[in-house]
Amino acid sequence: MDDVEKVRRESMRWNILNVLNKNRPHLMSEVFLLDIIRAIFPGATLVELRRELDYLEERNLVKLSKKPTGQWFAELSRYGIDIAEYTVECHPGIARPEKYWG
Repeated sequence: MDDVEKVRRESMRWNILNVLNKNRPHLMSEVFLLDIIRAIFPGATLVELRRELDYLEERNLVKLSKKPTGQWFAELSRYGIDIAEYTVECHPGIARPEKYWG
């Protein structure tokens, strides 16, 4: 079971980076991001999304803006863009597929 959860976490992180990359240069609300993540990972929760956003922020891949209302907004950092665009090496913890093109 741990392997399934690990794959889900790491895949979710990669998908979050991809979604935020496609949304650049705008901030993305966690509500909208959760809708997209739920389409990919049925049953995903806000707590699960926030946990992975925190992880990505800790690795300096994402910048989070936590509003006093309780809502979170996310955007990619410069390093997060580089990971999403395959311009730098991706360390373990994110299920980025291998680059097979040019």
